[in-house]
Amino acid sequence: MSSSAVTQDSINLSDVLYNSMDFYTFCSKGSTLNLSNSLHFDGLNSKRKVFASLSLSKSCSRIQKCWNEFNRAIRFHCDRIPLGFASIKASSGDNGVKEGDSGLIKEEGFNLNGVGVENPKKVLILMSDTGGGHRASAEAIKAAFYEQYGDDYQVFVTDLWSEHTPWPFNQLPRSYNFLVKHGPLWKMTYYGTAPRLVHQSNFAATSTFIAREVAKGLMKYQPDIIISVHPLMQHVPLRVLRARGLLEKIVFTTVITDLSTCHPTWFHKLVTRCYCPTTEVARRATKAGLQPSQIKVFGLPVRPSFIRPVRPKDELRRNLGMDEDLPAVLLMGGGEGMGPIEATARSLGNALYDDVLGEPIGQVLVICGRNKKLASRLSSITWKIPVQVKGFITKMEECMGACDCIITKAGPGTIAEAMIRGLPIILNDYIAGQEVGNVPYVVENGCGKYSKSPKEIAKIVHEWFGPKANELQVMSQNCLKLARPESVFKIVKDLHELVRQRSLLVPQLS
Repeated sequence: MSSSAVTQDSINLSDVLYNSMDFYTFCSKGSTLNLSNSLHFDGLNSKRKVFASLSLSKSCSRIQKCWNEFNRAIRFHCDRIPLGFASIKASSGDNGVKEGDSGLIKEEGFNLNGVGVENPKKVLILMSDTGGGHRASAEAIKAAFYEQYGDDYQVFVTDLWSEHTPWPFNQLPRSYNFLVKHGPLWKMTYYGTAPRLVHQSNFAATSTFIAREVAKGLMKYQPDIIISVHPLMQHVPLRVLRARGLLEKIVFTTVITDLSTCHPTWFHKLVTRCYCPTTEVARRATKAGLQPSQIKVFGLPVRPSFIRPVRPKDELRRNLGMDEDLPAVLLMGGGEGMGPIEATARSLGNALYDDVLGEPIGQVLVICGRNKKLASRLSSITWKIPVQVKGFITKMEECMGACDCIITKAGPGTIAEAMIRGLPIILNDYIAGQEVGNVPYVVENGCGKYSKSPKEIAKIVHEWFGPKANELQVMSQNCLKLARPESVFKIVKDLHELVRQRSLLVPQLS
């Protein structure tokens, strides 16, 4: 499948809506929707001139009336501080948040850590288990903080939606898994919520139900730094912090975990810093209204273990029970062992066996994740080539170090890790929306190929292990050139510097 065919899936509905919103902006004589994050529509002046030349005053009047009614409803429900949160304020005392008999939060002071006043400083990473990449990035940042600064920082990772919001909002991970398994539903959800009007008003309404719980969740940790590694973790927490005037005292940053196409909810103008994995994502951040000083392009954070040199390939293969001499392909299906793994493994078993010589020309290492039934089926097969079947793996850097190429879906974390190890990548699937741009990112940069056909994939690997071995080597070098192994340490060092600078300002802001 060509990259152009893949990118057609990335429908930019937000651009369509933004153009239409210029009409509303003209009708309201330049006023913007009065939400907590003040929607801003960047229409071209030329378009406004065209609209201004039209005689549509009556239509404008009706639209403006509806618009004002919508604004009034949103402001009534959302712009006021939720009950139970109005009394919470910053304090330097050693006090906490308590809950009275009435169920409302009663305040003895939000013991703001003081940023630089006491050690260790506290870092709160907000994530959600909607796919494995968000937690992996969170754990990578946590590990990097420990390796770089030891006990100077305490790092907490929390699933904000699951752990600190009521039903049905705490069902977000389960809802995501259901939607992804039903592709058209996820596609409709992803693109339907992309326009700023849709997701901003949605967040504003949602905050009336969950702001109190989110406030309690944030105050439980009393962080100096809040890091969001999920697109739905910016808007409500920032609304809470802004309501209490804490944006100048707490460093709030976003670490984007999508390599190319990413949902507009990733971007919020109130963040201190937005860490982008690629220049394409940085371009999107700029288009969303973030300033150059807010944007840093460091790469996708991966586990620090991927930065350290690995043992020789033959030693790694021996420890994994593999043949020490045959070239190897790593076949992955994510943490849940999803995708056409069995069909691909069987095709590889046939393609990597030379019937003329009567011997294998390659071997396969299969990672089944938590899918025990799949692991059991594959282990029961009598293979003509060496095949090692593993379950859930924690030391993925060793598995990648033992192989020469990888077959996986287009998850950004796995792609970033494979590039660090110099593994050419065969992508066999992608999730519509956030992963669609990863396919051309890999293919157009000469780092791999894309195919959904198990037989075609097996043919590619057969050629890489035979007549097209040079192509495999070139792609390996391209991967190493595109890799950003130091990204996670660059992120934590920049965060440390932000805290240091903020600590100099806190006495003036208090």
